[in-house]
Amino acid sequence: MNDYTQPIVYDKTKYHLETTEEYGLPESHASHLTLYFLRWLIENDMMSEEFKSETQPLNEYRSGNRTILSLYEWWDCCLIDDMLSDEGNAFAQHFFDFEKGQYIHDYIGLLQGNLPSEFHIDFTDENYAQLTAIIEKRYRQWKKPKKKWWQF
Repeated sequence: MNDYTQPIVYDKTKYHLETTEEYGLPESHASHLTLYFLRWLIENDMMSEEFKSETQPLNEYRSGNRTILSLYEWWDCCLIDDMLSDEGNAFAQHFFDFEKGQYIHDYIGLLQGNLPSEFHIDFTDENYAQLTAIIEKRYRQWKKPKKKWWQF
């Protein structure tokens, strides 16, 4: 969690419900933007110890008895800083921030194609495989040590 009294809220499904409703899409589509990143965070062990201790829902997800959407619903369809490890938070603040980060641009650029909006993108394993390759690339770039001005 950050040093401030307010948590960092990366995304909530409710932020997108009105838009998905206007498009006539299922409510689940309001979660798709976040589900891809959440799945990547889990698979890369970037969840906080508190959330990893909730073994039942995570174990159900890992064993295939719970979907990533169901797991996100278990967590009230919110992605908040206290859910993530320190490294997960640092990367999310850099990459997943919808205003300053690259995630939404990568998501739309890779998956939207001719669809009317980013909310029309289905959550599929094929889409996840494509997007995770870009997330991995962005993560490696982010982790790469920055050269100092005198090292050029």
